[in-house]
Amino acid sequence: MPVRHEPSSGRPRSLSPRVLVAGRPVDHFPALAPEAERGAVRRVTEVGEEVLARPCRAVTEFGTPELAALVDDLFLTMYVAEGAGLAANQVGVDLRVFVYDCPDDDGVRHVGHLVNPVLELPDPGERRLVDDYEGCLSVPGAAMETPRTDRATVRGFDRDGEPLVIEGTGYFARCLQHECDHLLGHTYLDRLCRRDRAKALRQMAERREEVLDRRVARAGQLGHRPPSR
Repeated sequence: MPVRHEPSSGRPRSLSPRVLVAGRPVDHFPALAPEAERGAVRRVTEVGEEVLARPCRAVTEFGTPELAALVDDLFLTMYVAEGAGLAANQVGVDLRVFVYDCPDDDGVRHVGHLVNPVLELPDPGERRLVDDYEGCLSVPGAAMETPRTDRATVRGFDRDGEPLVIEGTGYFARCLQHECDHLLGHTYLDRLCRRDRAKALRQMAERREEVLDRRVARAGQLGHRPPSR
């Protein structure tokens, strides 16, 4: 899911944004999560590839070097692609894992990863659907208004198997829903009507090369080899 550069209308940002790492407040945090320093840039899969269209497998072994490396690579690849979240099948790995570095609508930055996440939404009578522009790193260059609830909770584990409960509001709630969708084999395009889906795919066709060029430049800025295309 791409970073949103503009705050949502009607809600002021906090004057002193905080950072929550794995749901816990921290006093200081770098611009890029430390995991990215250990990561390698991977190619981002694109809509139409089979790995994005099937449910991902649950992680059954925690604390492994392979799982740690996947999380590291996801963080770095997300930053190179200028994203706010990235799921494992977006780098071709069909495991239930995603990472995020995403603001909410109050300017609070949320950073972390989740393994085997389970999404919980408010009861139907308590849900507030918000239409906001949403994009996807696997649909480069496109963005369409997509309805999402303004609150979401995700329960899962970290890479060592410790339980996590992450709560999100506003744009971060959208991010959590977006990444959980990926792990079920869906993209935000699946939530659009036929006309809007076709429009998003036209946007992608027009802007894809520009977006991929930016990723190449961003990888160089971060001192890494560019992702394959």
